[in-house]
Amino acid sequence: MPSFDLIGAIELTASAAILVGGLAAIQPEPAARLRVGALLGGWFGLIAALAALQIFDPYRGLGAPAMGIAVLAPVIAFAYASRRSPAVHAAVLAAPVPFLIAIHVVRVLGLSFVLLYASNRLPAPFAPVAGWGDILIGLTALPVAWVVWQQAPGWRSVALLWNALGLLDLIAAVGLGVTSAEGSPVRIFFTDPSTALMSSLPWVLVPGFLVPLLASIHLALFYKLAAPARRAATAGA
Repeated sequence: MPSFDLIGAIELTASAAILVGGLAAIQPEPAARLRVGALLGGWFGLIAALAALQIFDPYRGLGAPAMGIAVLAPVIAFAYASRRSPAVHAAVLAAPVPFLIAIHVVRVLGLSFVLLYASNRLPAPFAPVAGWGDILIGLTALPVAWVVWQQAPGWRSVALLWNALGLLDLIAAVGLGVTSAEGSPVRIFFTDPSTALMSSLPWVLVPGFLVPLLASIHLALFYKLAAPARRAATAGA
């Protein structure tokens, strides 16, 4: 379905542009906006270039190991840099919590996974779980962001629950993708088709860029939502 792949390329690129542009725009200083935009834009370009070279292809490239590195390495690097790099730490602190929640609205495009499953291009349970999970998180992102912005009663608990579910959705999608992938040493779902489609453009942009970026935003949210508890503990000590 080349036409659907073209639509996917447009929507995934648009989602990436919203994330990159939004995360850069909320930085208070022009230099910080430029750094964030350049870093995230370069990362997007790198994943697209590696995919064009078929590095993630299970037959012609490195397959599942390369994809695993693409998914996990950025999240680990972000977690480390947010603690060690003053610039990254400042970028996290500058991001408003309602914005970091609202930007997950792009996940409503998880509908593509449902459609790919319906057209027999992606397998179950990977595609339905990943697709409907993303749709749920995307549809609830703006209402939860509004609750947080208004600081309605229980807003912090609502945000923490939503954030945990959003991160668990990404973890479940990655886990099911790995256990359904061609050549994966931990493959347990041998249905046809496999998740080989996710190793090629444009769909590789999901595990290679969008998933680790969204997971990093979830980690940043946990850090920011827990900040009052940390301050209270410090004051008590």
